[in-house]
Amino acid sequence: MKIFRNNSRTYLLLNLSLLLVFCCISLYEIITTIINGKESINFFTAFSFKFINHFFTVLLIFTFFFPFYYLLNKVKKKLGKFFIIFIFILLVLIEYSLTKYSLTTLLNLGADLLGYSFDDIVLTVSSSESTSLLYYLAFLLFPLLFVIVHFLSKKVMLKRKYLIVLLAISFIVICVKFIFLNISESNFQNKTYYFLEDVIKFKINKANLKTDKFKDDNEYPLLKPSDETKDVLGPFFNHSKQKPNIVLIIVEGLGTEFVDGNSYSGFTPYLDSLIPKSLYWQNFVSNAGRTFGALPSITGSLPFGENGFLEIPKTPAHISLFSVLKDNNYTTSFYGGDKSSFDKKINYLEYNGVDNVIDEKKYDSSYPKSVNESNGFSWGYSDNEIFEKALTVFDDLKLPRLDVIATQTIHEPFTFPIKDIYLTKVDSILNNAKNLKSDKNDFLVNKDIFASILYADNSLKKFMEAYKKRKEYSNTVFIITGDHRLIPISQKDKLCRFNVPLYIFSPMLKRASRIKSISSHFDVTPSLLSFLSNNYNVQLPEKTAFVGKGLDTVTTFRNIKNIPLMRYKGGLNDFLYKEYLYSDGTIFEINEDFNIYKVSNNNVLEEATKAFNKFKNINAYVTEKDKIYPKEFVKSVVEKYKFTEEELKQISSLTKGLSLNEIFNVARENAFNDKREIARLLCNYILSTEPNYVDVILLKARTLGWERKYEDAEKSLLNALKRAPYYYDVYLASLDMYWWSSQNEKAIKIYEKAKKNKVDNDEIAFKMARAYESMGKIENAHKIIDSILKKQPKNVDFIKFKNALK
Repeated sequence: MKIFRNNSRTYLLLNLSLLLVFCCISLYEIITTIINGKESINFFTAFSFKFINHFFTVLLIFTFFFPFYYLLNKVKKKLGKFFIIFIFILLVLIEYSLTKYSLTTLLNLGADLLGYSFDDIVLTVSSSESTSLLYYLAFLLFPLLFVIVHFLSKKVMLKRKYLIVLLAISFIVICVKFIFLNISESNFQNKTYYFLEDVIKFKINKANLKTDKFKDDNEYPLLKPSDETKDVLGPFFNHSKQKPNIVLIIVEGLGTEFVDGNSYSGFTPYLDSLIPKSLYWQNFVSNAGRTFGALPSITGSLPFGENGFLEIPKTPAHISLFSVLKDNNYTTSFYGGDKSSFDKKINYLEYNGVDNVIDEKKYDSSYPKSVNESNGFSWGYSDNEIFEKALTVFDDLKLPRLDVIATQTIHEPFTFPIKDIYLTKVDSILNNAKNLKSDKNDFLVNKDIFASILYADNSLKKFMEAYKKRKEYSNTVFIITGDHRLIPISQKDKLCRFNVPLYIFSPMLKRASRIKSISSHFDVTPSLLSFLSNNYNVQLPEKTAFVGKGLDTVTTFRNIKNIPLMRYKGGLNDFLYKEYLYSDGTIFEINEDFNIYKVSNNNVLEEATKAFNKFKNINAYVTEKDKIYPKEFVKSVVEKYKFTEEELKQISSLTKGLSLNEIFNVARENAFNDKREIARLLCNYILSTEPNYVDVILLKARTLGWERKYEDAEKSLLNALKRAPYYYDVYLASLDMYWWSSQNEKAIKIYEKAKKNKVDNDEIAFKMARAYESMGKIENAHKIIDSILKKQPKNVDFIKFKNALK
């Protein structure tokens, strides 16, 4: 008591001020949640539980930072106080930022942050946050409140009786915290405490993995004979002579709750109409709670690695639906509307030799982009544009085809063309609906989300109706699933996030079936390949290395699989074992309605924990040691640039602590300073990580052109043109290179392509005029320059060029 009274009164008051501000942040969170109406919440319960968790967190902070405070004050008077004020203001900012994230996503941020690059984080936050001046001013409010509270608290005299009360409250809080476990649920936690606890838990789990126990006789633990997966789909189909086309549609955010008369249904009339015509799995699960896991899980049945398969720095050898069908003369394509570099999709697609990758760079100006009006952010193109683009590409592709289409409209910020029309349609549905499973207000407060669901469903309908008119329709198998259940609507339980529907629809189906047994994304590719091998002579490798064992087509409810679930990048905490969900050390029983409830069953807990740990060890071993599949058996692999040890050392010294954009700036600086070998080395390094970085490809091409290595420069330029046919810099660089090398006929062809793609701006036209002049085609050069001068009559450079032509 004497120590606190004489030396630590200020420190204690600082901690009490921090507690009060934490409570104010929670008050803001609760009130905002109630006003938004996105979650039903009991004010008293929520605030009481949050207070207890904040109190517990501040006790830990008090204990941890007291030695720093005490020792710094010994060094210099008030130094400890200023240090603690700085740390606590930082903690207030962190708590508020994490609260803002939670209000947007209805989830606490944890170790998933570790799985994203800084650029990806900025991109994701930008998609749903309006960054006005008011937005930034809000971040000053709570730190200022902390300073004010501390200033006012100086007037409080901490007498002995107050300290005794504080100790008593502390004891009560600790007891309550550990007696009533529901107080510790994530939605009541202090956000900073949750984040740090989750990161520490992630690091501990990683340290506990045992990857050294696999012996030579078990070098590839996932490897098994390809015929081990039985053909369960064949009996449902009439078979044709030709290999069928496969169209796999991954619908962003499509959870089972939004279809089939479930909690939030009523906005997917087309998808609902497909159920009685399809093989439909209602108790199906995604293996990841975010989009990062969908592509490798569905098309590759691949393990997660530490932060998701796509985040593994050096892609392990593997096979996939893409590579196997490509080896069987299928034309393989992927269609998206965003940057294929996001989540590193492009690396996976290129490794598997996908023939056509359609991403944001492949759309011309006739396709409207979806833009968030509040901040100008755009993920790219909405579902209707993605489907329309796919339909235009199909005509140029050889049959049979594998087409994988990934949509994105059912995602923050839920913007898309003609949104107003769909908002009106939502009103109409709500006004006329008689059998809504949820409260009408739940739909109204999330009106933009349900408008996006309605739009996505209608876009899919239009695509299917257009495809039905194509000659290959009768020989096509359509597979439709969600990547995960959308996040910004309150989730009923821990399993809900993973529950997505699976449809297999085709004109060749003999009969439809509603299937209640549990399967996952991991099971799609093994079953599909088994079906194609057994009925269409598709040649499979002798052995496969898929995590999934194939779809279960039993119509009654059961689970015969062990299914790992990665909640977010790095969050491998959930596991389906028999009819149970293991989640963070707790067992929940799954009933036939796919709802869960907590049970106490030590035998199941022990069995599930053992099975889950076995998977986690295999997952870590095969991804860290590159032991998924033997390299020598992989055919369709695109080799990347291989760096020597000396080059890697040089790269390390030049790029330490820099983002890819910053490394690009370093490469440019070296290129302009005649250090072109270094510039190209850095370009190759960037492209090994992000092969779709077109500006880097162009920089590399220009350095080659400057050194008159025209053949290599042309290869790079054609690569850039393939990736970004509507990017005018590609044409500028190409015209420059062809002019330098006197390849004027090629310059004419590239200029004609620019005009065809409607990227023939004045600068491109001028470069073509220059090429015509060097060819002696003065009249052609005059025509181009005259057309430019009509728009820019006072441009000195163009006038000089025209006079020179005379």
